[in-house]
Amino acid sequence: MRHSAIDPMLDGDDYVPATERRLDASMGLDSMSSLEILNLLATQDRVAVDAVTDAAADLAELVDIAADRIRRGGAVHYFGAGTSGRLAVLDAAELLPTYNLDSGVVVAHMAGGPAALVTSVENVEDSQDEGRVDASGLGPNDVAIGLAASGNTPYVGGALTAARDAGAYTALISSNSRASLAPLADTVVLLETGAEVVTGSTRLKAGTAEKLALNGFSTALMIALGRTWSNLMVSVVASNEKLRRRTVRILMQAAELSEAESQEALAAAGGDLKVAIVASVASVDADTARASLAQNSGSVRDALAELAPVSS
Repeated sequence: MRHSAIDPMLDGDDYVPATERRLDASMGLDSMSSLEILNLLATQDRVAVDAVTDAAADLAELVDIAADRIRRGGAVHYFGAGTSGRLAVLDAAELLPTYNLDSGVVVAHMAGGPAALVTSVENVEDSQDEGRVDASGLGPNDVAIGLAASGNTPYVGGALTAARDAGAYTALISSNSRASLAPLADTVVLLETGAEVVTGSTRLKAGTAEKLALNGFSTALMIALGRTWSNLMVSVVASNEKLRRRTVRILMQAAELSEAESQEALAAAGGDLKVAIVASVASVDADTARASLAQNSGSVRDALAELAPVSS
């Protein structure tokens, strides 16, 4: 991370993280028009995208480690407070319907618990003990990912300490190059987002970067675990009319079927999209498709390779 040689906040005991500094471009923020403010925010959000791109190699390593641990029966646990915790909860919650992920495979822990999702709960992020308690059930096959823009959140520190003591793999996602929690992490994902438009408001660029990093991490993880086929969402749970229509459309695209043929194939598969795809593409019955999927950890690609090798 490069800094100006005259930056007075770089060295010494009074070091101020980049996320807490003032952004030159927003010094006149309260005199700007609404359009100028929105344009400035949009410009600064591009910094978040670049930060995640720069951290891609570290995120990729974390994906591969997490996929291996999950295959061995482990789980991924997110730990965060405030914005970081809320983003973690959002990411974990959306994996269940999107990828038919079993409960407990990717779990989000937020300082203050469910109440802190909608209301600020004072002082909970300062509790190392709460973090230790929330991480107390982890084991050596698990992955603990701490989320802290400042890199100093005591709750996250307590969780990572307990996770490491239990033999879990630990990671930290932070926007502070001098994060005090970094020594607790086997992998540090640094998102260098710098100063915020509103000084210290890490719900802005730092939060955006965390959201993008979590999107990338969990999406790549689900792909590694066979929850997609090509670029199709083949593990989706059709829990409402919109998603039921989507499963029909996905099957039409995957197997080159008409809408009526897709509906018939889904009915024969008991509504299971993966079974319907394998049965249709490999020209086998639903029971054979289901058995092959079970033998191949639910991977459509591997099941098709076993039954009738195809390219996708």
